[in-house]
Amino acid sequence: MPPMPGPEHVAVPLTTTIDGERRRTARDLPDVVRCGVIDAVYVHVPFCFHKCHYCDFYSFVDRQDRQGVFVDRLIEEMTAAAHGWSAPLDSIFVGGGTPTLLAPPHWKRLLASMRSVLPLSTSLEFTVEANPETVTPELAEVLAAGGVNRASIGAQSFEPRHLQTLERWHDPASVVRAAGILREAGIDNINLDLIFGIPGQRLEEWYDDLDAALALGPSHLSCYGLTYEANTAMTRRLEAGAFERIDDALEAEMYGAARTRLAAAGFEQYEISNWARRAGNGIRACRHNLAYWRSRNWWPLGPSASGHVEGWRWKNVPRLGDYLDASPWPPIGDVEHLDDDGQVGERLMLGLRLNEGIAAAELKMLLARGARGGQRRAAFERHTTSGLLEWNGDRLRLTPRGQLLADTVLAEVV
Repeated sequence: MPPMPGPEHVAVPLTTTIDGERRRTARDLPDVVRCGVIDAVYVHVPFCFHKCHYCDFYSFVDRQDRQGVFVDRLIEEMTAAAHGWSAPLDSIFVGGGTPTLLAPPHWKRLLASMRSVLPLSTSLEFTVEANPETVTPELAEVLAAGGVNRASIGAQSFEPRHLQTLERWHDPASVVRAAGILREAGIDNINLDLIFGIPGQRLEEWYDDLDAALALGPSHLSCYGLTYEANTAMTRRLEAGAFERIDDALEAEMYGAARTRLAAAGFEQYEISNWARRAGNGIRACRHNLAYWRSRNWWPLGPSASGHVEGWRWKNVPRLGDYLDASPWPPIGDVEHLDDDGQVGERLMLGLRLNEGIAAAELKMLLARGARGGQRRAAFERHTTSGLLEWNGDRLRLTPRGQLLADTVLAEVV
């Protein structure tokens, strides 16, 4: 994804003292943020039993000595943040790290507090990310009893050789086992994460991964091309010559293979990297991710979690010690408020990631509102002529070829 549009940085008061240094907190953000309509909540659990080499999320190896105090702190933060919220939440997403490393007693306390403190919709989608090696019958039963109704399993690949390249420490058989355990507990809305473009991966092996995932009957699949994030072990190994990137043409072929194979299996692509099965009059798209792509409001809980409300963005500090020492509001950083043109660019960039694209009426409004409407209109016309964008009825969207070059297209409209 291309970078976010240039924000108008704002100064906020500094109120929390940590080690003698005053820090700003979400409590100091404007009332429109703290008292806004919150659609979703993201909870970050930083504990892992191993740091995967491609991962750039805030996480560290868990010694299981701070799980209890972390959950205590999370409940305290949640209680403070949710005070005054009235509109029911549409989604909760717990990510990490490895949320399923939390022991079942800690999960019981956290889930009970969520039911007590948060305004939950009767149709809430509640997702927990799961490492397949950490899913047990006891944990699955606790999650289901506490309201979790969707699980996202990090399969990544079913080929041990490629898991080793990614430094993923799980047996492919554990993915099958975890999915079965979750279903037995009543959690049947299951996503599988897959990665393609792994060094040394062949097209036939990617087809095998897709077929193995489909055999488990998931409701949702996320297929991501491997990215080499800065400051990760994977990138350092690449730079040291431990392996080579796969050819761009092969990676494009793998992406096309996902579209073809998943469509044949009854999945509908709704975003560049995401597919879902049809259910009733719609598809089982991840509601939480749709909140991101449709620029709705979500609140962050836990160290390093990022939030967005009414054009304001911020991030809880990515240090567990600082997070645990603060009370009840965690220190935050990266506070920014997108100016009007920045909000237009972000809406265009995120909206075009979705297969539904952007309606003509909204597009007209956005181009009239932003300061760079003329430049953006010219970019849309140029990419429509070149075949990277197309009109589908009254909606502008990326073409299949445009999805392969999405970063190029979207970078011109933010």
